Amino acid sequence: MNRLMPLARLRPMAVLIAFAWGAPAQAQSLLDLYHAAQSYDSAYQSAQAQFAATSAKVDQALALSAPTVNFQAGLKRGWEQGSSSTDSTSSNALGIPYSSTDSTSDKAQTDGVLGVQLSQPLYNRFNDVTLTQAQRGVAIAQAALSATQQDLMVRVSSAFFDVLAAADSLAFVRAQKAAVAEQLASAKRNFEVGTATITDAREAQARFDLVLAQEIAAENDLTIKKSLLNQQVGIANAEPVGVRLPLQLPSLSGGEAQWTATTEENQPQIQSKRVELELAQLESEKSRASAAPSLALNAAVGKSLPWGGTSTSSNSTGVTAANQAYSNSISGTNTRPGDGQSASVGVTLTIPMFTGRTLDARLKETVALEEKTRNDLETVRRNALQTTRTVYYGVQSVLGQVKAYEAAEVSSQSALDANKLGYQVGVRINIDVLNSQSQLFDTKAKLAKARYDVLVGGLKLRQAAGTLAESDLQDVNALLDK
Repeated sequence: MNRLMPLARLRPMAVLIAFAWGAPAQAQSLLDLYHAAQSYDSAYQSAQAQFAATSAKVDQALALSAPTVNFQAGLKRGWEQGSSSTDSTSSNALGIPYSSTDSTSDKAQTDGVLGVQLSQPLYNRFNDVTLTQAQRGVAIAQAALSATQQDLMVRVSSAFFDVLAAADSLAFVRAQKAAVAEQLASAKRNFEVGTATITDAREAQARFDLVLAQEIAAENDLTIKKSLLNQQVGIANAEPVGVRLPLQLPSLSGGEAQWTATTEENQPQIQSKRVELELAQLESEKSRASAAPSLALNAAVGKSLPWGGTSTSSNSTGVTAANQAYSNSISGTNTRPGDGQSASVGVTLTIPMFTGRTLDARLKETVALEEKTRNDLETVRRNALQTTRTVYYGVQSVLGQVKAYEAAEVSSQSALDANKLGYQVGVRINIDVLNSQSQLFDTKAKLAKARYDVLVGGLKLRQAAGTLAESDLQDVNALLDK
């Protein structure tokens, strides 16, 4: 929780803001608009989708080490026909007998096969590295989502307080216009009664016309700032709640060394680059793992269901050697195979022997990319630390400006009161009063803007350090009117 540092009371400023800003009937707090932006901002939605997609890769990598079971079913129809012929002769005193055999075979068969196969990796270094890479990828996506969320907080907060600052500026311009109009009327009355010259009236008129132009510019600036806020949060007519007066600003705790140390530890971009370096190292390990042995358990059961069979026929003709009688015989067979079952279980060891030097070339590439990522990490780290230092000193500067503007506001108010009194007694001229009025309202506008810059700057400092959370928005939200 931030420690709060009380500041000077701003009752005149409260009256002026109420004049132009007021209290909208359905005004939204900073947290309300941030929550609306979460469901509208496309960059934040994209980061969430990317995180979900990257998380799914872990399940894909886990599946590489899980058992796989496949069911197989097949049906095959085959037909085959063949023929053969055999002739034989023998010679004796009675003559030359002979014999001849002709055979034909027809095979028509339909085979059905059913089977289940299981494979379970027992050791595979490549799959293990792939799983680790997927887990590191989730860490990178998480860092990107955190960075996007913090950026959304800062963008909404900046747009929120830009609208309040523009509304304050418009309120101060209108208050100045009222004061100048009063001074113009006084100068005209004094000229009519002869106690002042026409110069006073013309100077007041010129200043009044200038304030009118400033009012138009302030109204346009407020319209643009509201439009930008609407675009950030996805609401047609967002109306930010004004700050509660007197405003208390959170103090800036810790020094530069503490904030830079926090940045190096928590900044999402640095964390992401560190994980990228781990991924690059794992990619080198993965290249080495491609040449490592792998072991897997395999099992299968099956059943064959044949239909049909083989038909064989033979036709023999000839003359016997004993009596040289003619003979002719026909025979045939029909064979039908039966059903069959099979089962097997075993362990398969795979050892890569030669890969055409592809792995060596891939390893050289991954080692070089690892070195590149290491240098990229150092660049990101240095830039992040410098950004934190810049934002830190920027917040310190704005805090100093707030104190200076508070003192200047008191001095400007005293100067205006003195010039008004001097004008009434005739020792000051109208232009002195007009200049004092302009200086006072300009100081009030700068003071209000500086206070808002302190609030936004504190959020930006936490963003630079990587620690910005919704609780920080709640602390700022507590400073708003309820």
